[in-house]
Amino acid sequence: MAALAFCRDCLTEAAPGALRCRACGSPRIARHDELGTLSIAHVDCDAFYAAVEKRDDPSLVDKPLIIGGGRRGVVSTCCYVARIHGVRSAMPMFKALQLCPEAVVIKPNMEKYVGVGRQVRQAMRALTPLVEPLSIDEAFLDLTGTERLHGAPPAVVLARFARSVEREIGITVSVGISYNKFLAKIASDMDKPRGFAAIGRAEALDFLGSKPVSLIWGVGRATQEALEREGFRLIADLRRLDEGDLMRRFGAMGLRLARLSRGIDDRRVSPDEETKSISAETTFDTDIRDPRTLEKKLFLLCEKVSARAKAQGFAGTTVTLKLKTADFKIRTRSRALPSPTVLAARLFDVGRDMLMKEADGTAYRLIGIGMSELTDPGKADPADLVDPSIARSVKVEGAVDALRTRFGKAAVVKGITLDD
Repeated sequence: MAALAFCRDCLTEAAPGALRCRACGSPRIARHDELGTLSIAHVDCDAFYAAVEKRDDPSLVDKPLIIGGGRRGVVSTCCYVARIHGVRSAMPMFKALQLCPEAVVIKPNMEKYVGVGRQVRQAMRALTPLVEPLSIDEAFLDLTGTERLHGAPPAVVLARFARSVEREIGITVSVGISYNKFLAKIASDMDKPRGFAAIGRAEALDFLGSKPVSLIWGVGRATQEALEREGFRLIADLRRLDEGDLMRRFGAMGLRLARLSRGIDDRRVSPDEETKSISAETTFDTDIRDPRTLEKKLFLLCEKVSARAKAQGFAGTTVTLKLKTADFKIRTRSRALPSPTVLAARLFDVGRDMLMKEADGTAYRLIGIGMSELTDPGKADPADLVDPSIARSVKVEGAVDALRTRFGKAAVVKGITLDD
């Protein structure tokens, strides 16, 4: 069977070796030996928040744009013009403005972004019911067996989808397509923005072999450094050992490293299900033993979970603390609340109590906090005569939320997050 090749702009079939479309003249030709057989995709909106703002204000189109807080805040995202100057997500705002002083800065408008994200998600579900959201602006799709339905191979259907999102919603997406989720996600980053890339079975081992171990999902800086100390700098280095050897060295993480380094990923694309929990976690650059430092990290995560719960319209009845030790062992502790909550203060009080029992000098590389047993936020944090602090927290957090909505997250900074 001849390799599939087509124009991404008008979808006309491309001749072998053609550099431009014979119908519209576009150079955007999608071509790959396995393109007609691949059906697992990762779709990622390009510089999503910034793209939405540029769509809504055409005067910003050619300008460097940063979405984030004040000078003491951080960059939520930025457009590709700002990235040319070295600006990156999560960068302190003062540093971003040093790199790109002419940038326009806009505070995030999450309500607007969620609405646009839902439009994109709805368009995805028109292609297949197997859509697995990863965040507001990205998702996996499984288009296996849909060729008869759409009258075209999955790759063509995805190019058609990208074109319609650009025309009808006004933002751009990048598409990665492969035979599994791991490689599809890597592919979606290969050709941004407005990207379309494929990774097939025949090339997977060679493609991965020369890449750094940090390309593997879940390998952060600390894990990368640990692997490099053991002599694993490139993904190909991991293949020197079999699954058993890597598991003995790195536990469950070792099994994942062994399989992904060989391009093996059996995870299915799981359709969006009812939200069962809301959580946040962070992996440290260096392991942490100090209880006070862990406490600060926990507080920031509690604020993040609280903000997500409020934005999504949920309250939680069970709080779960997650810790990962330096040797990759997981500790989880859970506690049920007498009443549901959306308050960062209540999450932190319960989480800190559980944390202090585990802060026994053990070195931790990750901490996380989450809420589950979700329910109607109208039932959250009722007034309690026995515990009047709940009513105070409701008032305080309501005022803080209002200030942050108006002036940005950096408008109010809690004392516990400041350096001693």
